[in-house]
Amino acid sequence: MQPVTKLERRVVTAAEQALSRQRHVSPLDVLTGIGWVPPGLVTNWRQGRAPHLEAVAAVSADRIADVLEIFHRWAGSRDLRPSEVDYPAATRDRRPLLFTAAGDPVRERAFRTHWMPADLPEQQRERLTTRQSKPPDLVVMQALKPFTCAACARTDADLLMMEDAGPHCLDCVDLGHLVFLAAGDAALTRRAKRASRLSAVVVRFSRNRGRYERQGLLVEESAIDQAEQECLSDEDARARRRERDRERREVADVRFQEELAEQIGRLFPGCPPQRAAGISLHTGTRGSGRVGRSAAGRALDPDAVTRAVIASIRHEDTEYDALLMAGVPREEARQRIRDDIDRVLERWRS
Repeated sequence: MQPVTKLERRVVTAAEQALSRQRHVSPLDVLTGIGWVPPGLVTNWRQGRAPHLEAVAAVSADRIADVLEIFHRWAGSRDLRPSEVDYPAATRDRRPLLFTAAGDPVRERAFRTHWMPADLPEQQRERLTTRQSKPPDLVVMQALKPFTCAACARTDADLLMMEDAGPHCLDCVDLGHLVFLAAGDAALTRRAKRASRLSAVVVRFSRNRGRYERQGLLVEESAIDQAEQECLSDEDARARRRERDRERREVADVRFQEELAEQIGRLFPGCPPQRAAGISLHTGTRGSGRVGRSAAGRALDPDAVTRAVIASIRHEDTEYDALLMAGVPREEARQRIRDDIDRVLERWRS
């Protein structure tokens, strides 16, 4: 399949990158890859906080249908085999997640179908399918304000699980016997979760970042005791491994930032090399949450790289920040400096 339109190029690029990265690709991979379904909102949907995927998409159902059509034409042009995957929700009932508002069986099946290389060994294919179909973790939320349990009317709980009827305290969802283990020690968390017969991820909504952030786990108390003993027995070995991992990450970050700067140079040959390096360092910093660390940014997607360049121009080459400090609303400030951004982009593209 030879992409013709801009949308076809974006879909094919996202599909190729996902297939290369993980040896399988799905419509959801493509929608997140082109930025039409933000990963944070996908999490909300998977945790049952959205009725269907279309509800969290940035575009209409018709536009999503266009992507599905392009994606399936691309998959048909490649030597790929389909495999249907389950999508259970991170709720107690593990109900199947819906992709569409109408619940159309044909489109629902199309969304659930993952595509894998035909030469992939059958054992590996089954392993990938099983892993993709695995039910996600149960999710418990730290309450930002007092709530009333929809089952027992309790008002003094600080942890809740959302059900269709509303927020429920942990006792009413049979999780009240679990103990909170704060995030911070990856080995302890991993081992406690493995040892616990029942567990749930605890998240809290960050108003500053506009997303739910992981706070820790709820696990059985005996699982924490077992995990602590295991961690004490190999503490030195884990410390050495952490240092090796840190060094590898630093090398990988430097390499990625160099590749990102080169991509900026290819897309904007008029951009000074020092500026391209500065944009790359800023947007590609690990843990920053900026566009360079998104899936599309790490894949050097042209649209993602362009957004990073525009963000840099907005703050460095226009009066945008001064307008914000003067109390101008963000959207109005962006409208005022749009021509300035376009002029810089035009100069850098030439």
